[in-house]
Amino acid sequence: MDKFETLKSKVIPLPMTDIDTDLIIPAQFLTSISREGFGQNLFRRLRDGDPNFPFNLDKFKGAAVLVAGNNFGCGSSREHAVWALTGAGIKVVIAPSFADIFFSNSAKNGLVLVTLTEAQNNRLLAEAQAGELEVTVDLQAQTVTLPSAEVFNFDFDPFRKHCILNGLDDIDYILSHKEKIETFRAGQVAGPDCTKVGK
Repeated sequence: MDKFETLKSKVIPLPMTDIDTDLIIPAQFLTSISREGFGQNLFRRLRDGDPNFPFNLDKFKGAAVLVAGNNFGCGSSREHAVWALTGAGIKVVIAPSFADIFFSNSAKNGLVLVTLTEAQNNRLLAEAQAGELEVTVDLQAQTVTLPSAEVFNFDFDPFRKHCILNGLDDIDYILSHKEKIETFRAGQVAGPDCTKVGK
């Protein structure tokens, strides 16, 4: 998993609520358990036939920050939704709220989810729709900075923050504590010294 510290990027606005995982990556494209190749079909049902859909517009190409409405990532628990977003170059999703399972899947795959207030989120959506908006997302400081130098603060789980800043998925994190785990297991196997009981 790649490390994430600070990102400066254009914003893609998607002013929709309850964007579920089937909209993010339709079921017919879930033909592989590999993480590769899903980005090309991100929001396929919304993109097809709508030349003005944000992901079809040249002005948003290369953008790595997506701003959407409430309850982003609801629906099934498919991890492919996260893979589709990251495969399309999205590194940060900003919304007022996220579905719990999607939130967990994102953290495990290094996709940064930023929760802002409704007012802050609507501000980003409005500015991104009005013209090209570029923001800076700083995970260490837990801030989103606008071109005006206005700063929005956000909360982030300390454990997941540590993992994403250091590029650690769950397995990497466990392996980073391999020595402590082996020491603990050795003690468990050896068991207590019963000869010292009562002395």
